[in-house]
Amino acid sequence: MSKKDEGAKKPVAEDTPDQHWKLQVFYLCFYGFMTQIRPGESFITPYLLGPDKNFTEVEVTNAITPVLTYSYTAVLVPIFLLTDYLRYKPVLLLQSLSHISIWLLLILGTSVLAMQLMEFFYGITMAARIAYSSYIFSLVAPSRYQRMASYSRSSVLMGVFASSVLGQLCVTLGNVPFLTLNYVSLGFMSFGLILTLFLERPKRSLFFNRAEPACNGAAPAELDKMAKAGGEGTWRWRDAVLCRMLREVGTATKQPQLRLWSLWWVFNSAGYYLILYYVQILWNKIYPAREDRRVYNGGVDAASTLLGAVASFAAGYMKIRWTLWSELVIGAVTAFQAGLLLLMNTTTNIWLCYTAYVLFRGSYQFLVPIAIFRIATSLSKELCALVFGVNTFFATVLKTIITIIVADKRGLGLSVHPQFYMYFGYFTLLAVAYLLAAVGVGIRHSRNEQPAELAFAKELHQPAADVPAKEKSPEAGTVQA
Repeated sequence: MSKKDEGAKKPVAEDTPDQHWKLQVFYLCFYGFMTQIRPGESFITPYLLGPDKNFTEVEVTNAITPVLTYSYTAVLVPIFLLTDYLRYKPVLLLQSLSHISIWLLLILGTSVLAMQLMEFFYGITMAARIAYSSYIFSLVAPSRYQRMASYSRSSVLMGVFASSVLGQLCVTLGNVPFLTLNYVSLGFMSFGLILTLFLERPKRSLFFNRAEPACNGAAPAELDKMAKAGGEGTWRWRDAVLCRMLREVGTATKQPQLRLWSLWWVFNSAGYYLILYYVQILWNKIYPAREDRRVYNGGVDAASTLLGAVASFAAGYMKIRWTLWSELVIGAVTAFQAGLLLLMNTTTNIWLCYTAYVLFRGSYQFLVPIAIFRIATSLSKELCALVFGVNTFFATVLKTIITIIVADKRGLGLSVHPQFYMYFGYFTLLAVAYLLAAVGVGIRHSRNEQPAELAFAKELHQPAADVPAKEKSPEAGTVQA
């Protein structure tokens, strides 16, 4: 196909110098940055355990915090579907209202039930993050997806970093009480609600509200092909598409690399987020600071966010033979994380615990972009979104099961130190499984290489007249080399 023909088939949105979508992307990134400014977030646990609320460690560990996991699990699938069906903006409004509810309950609530309700709204905000991360895909042409997604993610990371630094500076240098930080967070969340009102509601979305497949001369996407095969009726079309996509996902899991990285996403992210939920309780146990200004949670969150961003960026430049080395890389990183968890749980030095936590988060963030790349390479855009949704759902279910068994007062109801020993054992088992898989891959690879080497050596000693003409071609020689 000639370049002229290629240009003729580009969507109009890519050729027309329309500045409207650029303004929308800029506003969305600004919105993503501002809604992360919650300087009180890094200090919620010491605030709950301190004189302002005076909850006990058992109440926070075994009665309040587990509700976050349960809430997230309960609302994840409905919000995932509503995000696309309602075209993003209503779910972002729900997220903003939930953020405001969180800080109102933190400021005004005095009972365990009020704090459990606060965690419920926190679960809604976490599930609603899908609305922001996928909103940008409705604004730009497919050729700009990768760059625009990086912009939106960077704006969120910068917001988290700025929020953590602001909170730490207020506490350490300004001697600002935690209660005042919560009022500041409530102010920023109210401003975020105002910003949400001015977001433009897209006319199309990824699954339910799609543009005509042939518009702008663009090639039909995977969903459009499925819809055409599924019939013209609206509800029958949706049912057929979702069923077909789930079957496609089942077929895709037969690919070893997709299956491996999806399993990593499920098992490792479940453990990762449990650490994030309970680490502030561990810090308070190791170092029960008597003065607010000696609590450094905000600085640690800022450092871990910055290292995570650097690690994610560095992972994009890692060029290795992933089909051979994936299991070994995952196993080594997971073993490193297990060692960090053991160090965090056994040390009495809070700065050593902080450092181990920063490295733990950075090592996880290092593997996230690699997992996204390895999963997305062989899937269409729609199937990729569905695979990540399914992976996140199973990770959340696993996280809920672990929480019920380990942390909930109706289960074992363990205190924070025994919990972290359990998480250390969990990551150790994962590391052993990955490393054993790596050994298996290495053995299979060496067995496959040996027959090829023997055949090549035999060919070198074979007379030229006996070598088939096809193998004497320059191309064949290039492949052998």
